[in-house]
Amino acid sequence: MTDAVDKLRGIRDIARQNEEFNRMALAREQVFADYEPLFSLNNLNDFDVEKFKSFLYFENNQHWTGLNRQVSRLVASEEKLVNALSILLDENRPIASRFDEALGSLKGFGKGLASAILLIAYPDKYGVWNNTSESAMKLLGIWPAFKRGMSLGQKYEEVNKVIVDTANQLGVDTWTLDGLWWLVLERSEEGNSDGEESNPALSETMFRLERHLHEFMIDNWDKLPLGSEWDILTDESGDLVGYEYPTEVGRIDILARHKHKDAWLVVELKRGRTADRVVGQILRYMGWVQKHIADETGNVKGLIVAPEFEQNMQYALLAARNADISLARYHVRFELENLSITG
Repeated sequence: MTDAVDKLRGIRDIARQNEEFNRMALAREQVFADYEPLFSLNNLNDFDVEKFKSFLYFENNQHWTGLNRQVSRLVASEEKLVNALSILLDENRPIASRFDEALGSLKGFGKGLASAILLIAYPDKYGVWNNTSESAMKLLGIWPAFKRGMSLGQKYEEVNKVIVDTANQLGVDTWTLDGLWWLVLERSEEGNSDGEESNPALSETMFRLERHLHEFMIDNWDKLPLGSEWDILTDESGDLVGYEYPTEVGRIDILARHKHKDAWLVVELKRGRTADRVVGQILRYMGWVQKHIADETGNVKGLIVAPEFEQNMQYALLAARNADISLARYHVRFELENLSITG
């Protein structure tokens, strides 16, 4: 734990120069002002469903993407939603049991959303368990070992102990630590640009472009041609775990399963010009999925999405033609409309 905290201290110092991190940190006061009353047990009798729906979107919660994908299931019954929240937020009960009961009582209520709500309601006691925090904790060597047969709630209790202990040793709140997890992953991937542009002056802009690309594909998955055949992987609680899926060989941008066939799809999203190194990267992910997730008959496909591909990469794909890897080019369209001014 000491080594992990020392690394986080160094990242925290660097974070002060990161515009995106500072924006998330400064948003804390407004986000808590907007949503802490919403997740108070005393206010559930007059619950504002529209306010809850707004919380699910990144532009409002300023921390978490993808929470909105289950919005229709979450708000299908206001009574069930309020009941699930009343169970989750009841501090008179052990966290493990109420976590399990709350998630089991409402379809679409996953661990990422439940723990985000707990953070907003009780910021000194709870942190968020999602793919980002799990990947960062594993990278730092502080991911807890689970005993066989533990429930999801019992696992969250163990994860949360590590989160709160880490935040206390670091001298930050869990909101700030949640932002630092992202920076842990970002720094771990520095120097591994896979042939993309690496101009430091463009780093913040490129980060936003990549984030928007990820968010667009996740939020619009069902409207894309991919969505007709593939479902992004979810866990037993309904959480969208296939987004930035954590593995010991790196994060898979999107992991999806075929709707009707025994097949898996590994999607790698690139924000800039893509070279041949990405072929090795996606092959590594595909091999991991084949070994750890797909059975012996399961087929694993790869898809690289980028705005432009170097010729070297296409030669690399020719040599790897036994692997089922395809390419897709995305386009960003920006238009200006001339307006006439009348006085």
